[in-house]
Parts: sequence; C-alpha cells; structure tokens
Amino acid sequence: MAGIAFGGDYNPEQWPREVQEEDVRLMREAGVTMVSLGIFAWALLEPAEGRYEFGWLDEVVDRLHAAGIAVNLGTPTAAPPPWFSLKHPDSRPVTREGRRVGTGGREHACSSHPAFRHATAELVSRLAQRYGDHPAVVMWHVHNEYGAPLGECYCEASVAAFREWLKVRYATLDALNHAWGTTFWGQHYGDWAEIDAPRWSHTVVNPAQRLDYARFANDEHRGHYLLQKELLTGKPVTTNFAGTVNCKSMDLWTWAGDVDVIANDHYLDAERPDNHIHLAMSADLSRSLAGGGPWLLMEHSTGAVNWQRWGVAKRPGEMRRNSLAHVARGSDAVMFFQWRASRFGAEKFHSAMVPHAGTDSALWRDVVRLGAEVGRLAEVAGSRVSAEVAIVWDWESYWALELDWRPSTELRFLERVEAYYAALWREHVTVDFVHPSADISGYRLVVAPSAYLLTEGSAKNLQRYVEDGGSLVVSYFSGIVNEHDTIHPGAYPGVLREVLGLSVEEFHPLRDDETVALGRPDGVGRIWSERVRPAGARTVQSFATGPDAGHAAVTRHNLGAGVAWYIATAPDDLRELLAEIVVRAGVTRPGELPDALEMVERGPYVFLINHADAAAPVPGVVGADLISGAPFTGEVPAGGVCVVRTP
Repeated sequence: MAGIAFGGDYNPEQWPREVQEEDVRLMREAGVTMVSLGIFAWALLEPAEGRYEFGWLDEVVDRLHAAGIAVNLGTPTAAPPPWFSLKHPDSRPVTREGRRVGTGGREHACSSHPAFRHATAELVSRLAQRYGDHPAVVMWHVHNEYGAPLGECYCEASVAAFREWLKVRYATLDALNHAWGTTFWGQHYGDWAEIDAPRWSHTVVNPAQRLDYARFANDEHRGHYLLQKELLTGKPVTTNFAGTVNCKSMDLWTWAGDVDVIANDHYLDAERPDNHIHLAMSADLSRSLAGGGPWLLMEHSTGAVNWQRWGVAKRPGEMRRNSLAHVARGSDAVMFFQWRASRFGAEKFHSAMVPHAGTDSALWRDVVRLGAEVGRLAEVAGSRVSAEVAIVWDWESYWALELDWRPSTELRFLERVEAYYAALWREHVTVDFVHPSADISGYRLVVAPSAYLLTEGSAKNLQRYVEDGGSLVVSYFSGIVNEHDTIHPGAYPGVLREVLGLSVEEFHPLRDDETVALGRPDGVGRIWSERVRPAGARTVQSFATGPDAGHAAVTRHNLGAGVAWYIATAPDDLRELLAEIVVRAGVTRPGELPDALEMVERGPYVFLINHADAAAPVPGVVGADLISGAPFTGEVPAGGVCVVRTP
C-alpha cells in the first residue's frame, strides 16, 4: 500500500445490508484505506462441519474493493464455532488449576489439539483458494492476539505435546534431569511418561520445569500460526501481537522472523498519568521486533476501553496524539478496534470510529480530521527511526523473574524496565529494545534493567560490547541464573561479575514502606539494597543508611575501551543519574525541551507531540509542517502535533 494505512477492524456480520452500504460511504468520508475483516467469523463461514458459506463475505470484499478500500483478511481461528466445541469438548483448554474453560468467549481451543489443527487447516485452505488472488486482499491476518487470554494450556493434548517437545530439546532423560535439577525434592525422572505439565500444587513447582513449559506454550502457538502461514501464499502474512509490552506469555523475539510484517495492538491505560510514555515504549518495542523497520499499529482505541477498571474517554486531542505517536515511532498504519461500535456482545461499551452517537458527534469529527491528516503523511511511510540507546528485553527473563519464591515480591520485570525507559523518555532519548544476544555494537549506550536470566553467551556479548568502547548500565538482580533458572556459580551477579568489576555478598530487599538514603543530596533508594564489594569498579554513590550503609550503591567500571555502570537499588533520582550517563556516553539528543514534549526523528521527519496544556517552544527545528502545510513556527500548540520535514 502507498502511504500510512488508516482504518480498523470491520465486522459487517453484525449489521444489516443497509448499514453495510452506509459503512462504505462513511469510510470514504473518513479517509479509510484498509480494514481488517473476518477475524471472528468462523461460525458464519463454516456454520456446520464441512459446509462453507462464503457468499456474504464475497459481497463485502467486492463492495470494499469497489470503494478503493483494501482488506486485511483474517483467519477466524481465535473463535472456534459451537459445532466444533460440541464435537471436540476435550479441545477446550484446561487451566493450571485443572479447570476446563467454557465456550461463549474466544480462544477456547487448545493450539496443540489435533482436531483443532485439522479444522484450522481445512478452513484456511479454502480461504486461501477463494481470496488469495482477490485484488482487494493485500494481507493475511492470522488468528487474533495469540497468548491473550490463552497462554498456557494443561489439557492432555498439551501434556503429550510437551513430552515430545522435551524429547527434541533434551534428547535424553539424563540431560533433562540435569537441566531441571531433579535431585532437589526427589523429582528424578526415569521415563518420559512420568513427566506431567507443571500443574498447580500446594507448594512451589520446579521452576526449571515451569520455565520450559512457558517456552513450550509459546512454541505451540507459533506452530498453530505457522500451520496457517504455510497455506496462505502470495500475500504478506501477519498476526496481531496482544500488546508487545504487556503480552507476557509470548516470546515475541521468536515470532519476529515468522511474520512478514510486525503488527501490534495497543490500548491506553486510562488509570496511568504517564500512559503516553507506556504507549511510546510499546511502539519502540514493536519497531525493535521489526528490526528497526516499519511496522503496523493494528488496533488501538478512539476513546474508552471497556475492559479496564474505568472506561475513561480520551481527552480532546488525545486520540490524535496517540495515533501520531505510533507513526512517529515507526508505524505505517493507524488502525482501530473497531469501525462501528457494537450494539451487543462483550465489547459494546468499547469505543469505535463510528460511535453509538453516530456521525453527529465530536468523536466522529475527530476521526475524519485524523484520517485527512494521516493522508498528508503518506511520504513518511517506509522511513526509519534510528536510536543510539538500547534497552535489553528478554521474555525468558520476564518469565523466570516472576516465578515463585524470589527474594522479594517487588521484583517485577516491567517495573524496572519502565522506570529506566521513562527516565530516558523524559530526557528526550529515543530507545530501541534488544535481545541480550543481539548485535549491540552500533549503540552508544545499552541498559539492562531486568536481566535476571542471562546465559553465558549473552553475558560475553555484553562484555565484548563494553571492551570495544560501549557504555553499559545494569540494574540490581541481574545475571543471576542461566537458561534453566540455575544460579551461576560463584558470587552474585554471576556472569556479570567481570564486566561490572564487583561481586554481591548478600541481598537486602526493602519492605513496602522502607527506604534507604543514598550518598547524594536527597537521594533515596527503594525496593532493594545489597552488599556490593567492588573488585575493580569505582564507587560513585554509597548507601548512607540501611543494612548496607557505607557500601557502594552505584559503581562505574572502566573495562577495555568502555565503561559498565551498576545501580544496586531503585533510586528516586534515576533520571538525573541516567542523564549524566547519557552525556558521558556521547549520546546525541536535543537541547532544552519541555518535559511533556515528545520529539522523535523518523528519517528526515521530526515528530513533535505536545502532551501539555501549554504551548511548547522547540528551538532549532526548521522545515515544513506536513500536517498544516505551512512552515514550522518553532512552537507546538498546547496538546498539538507537528510533523516537520527537515531540509
């Protein structure tokens, strides 16, 4: 497609023909260029086993094509039809607690179940044959949000598949027993048939087994996706990630090479005052999964989201800022759930491009305005965002860190990552995310906030980066275990001792209301304290109070041509500390800008998004504003957005 795609999920099966005809007219008025179609329509496409009814979908696809609207055609496997669940009741997933889920929702078939895979292949084959050459169909959309709400399944089909997965991974039971540490609590296995899924128990279940089951579940969902991709030839194939930041159950690094284009869903958390920073983080992670190239915002909301604690409508201008912030960070699409608000079903209070209030509403007028503005940004499509700073993100570390019986329940993967990301965002530093084993040589600064699980290979990768001249920042409780959740030999932080130039003698996690003073005026640390013993590193800041008073809290270690920093607590002044490190690392960034101004360079285009209620001056940016068509004045209006094409 040319330009930035604009549109959303379209569910014409919920509406009579006259409304469908009005939909196309309104789509043209709003500037819609693409819709996602058929995502939950299995029961209508195959109302009984082997009986297919495509006529209604033919009519819709043809109508959209006649209006010049492209189709992102879904495979509706996220909503198996009632006849399938009736015939195959054992296909319904089982929770870790042993409860089989019911029907009436979605994602109620196990990705490992043979009958489900067979039915999937039958339906998808027919969709591919019928629509693969249709000129309206520009992309295939497989399933919907793998991992949400179905992550792990504990049915018998899953357990059987898990055993086969383990045989491939370990080859022998001796290797498995060693990896899982089964001499602990007498768990040694003598036959593959003895291995069960790590179901709920009255005490903690082997963490290595649970970690492998998370990997297995991810691979089973990927297998279900790949089954469909192999049948869908001739057009790009994608699946929409269920929010890159919040989708804990899927290791999206393993998915990135399997999709032809990265597609992400993002929903603003109305409770959070900093939700625009969380949005930016999700967008940056999406772009990183795409290898720095363009990706697609497949879903977000025009206003309120009905499944959050409070269904809060967006403030004036917020939908526009949200949408263009995604484009700023690499998206070549602005898509919503959904086109027209549903009158029935679980999401009838979810906002839409056409609200229940209809076209005589401020929301509709905002949608039309946004569609026109997205059209003016066509030349931005395909351009890339570059970053000099990267944050290490590893889903396996995410899984392992949040298993049972860690030194503190406050050790949460996202908590530290978000803290470091937010501090860099407020310093107007654009960030990529990287896997710890990735090539990071092109970055001036790499930050590892939650690298609890770190393999020897990944640790060597970080050390080479520092020795070759890079700057590395590591937060507490990193480098602790290997890929089997086994503690690295020797003192903490295991495989990071050499690069950091220190060891940690003992952890001293802090209680909810407990803080420690740091050796900087008004410096305060929360969540964590530990006994750091420098072994080559220089103490930059010390604990002034608490169990580790007088010992290092922040260290700096010169190694080879580079430097490695370690931060042994959660400091309140993290932004100030990171700002100093950013300067030392030689990271280029804009001069003094208001805190609430978001500035991102995408190729020759500078996106300026003002999240404040006052105008924001932006010195030094010269060029034409693509949205207004006029020269940029050097100021972004309150709550406004400018996209400046620089010379």
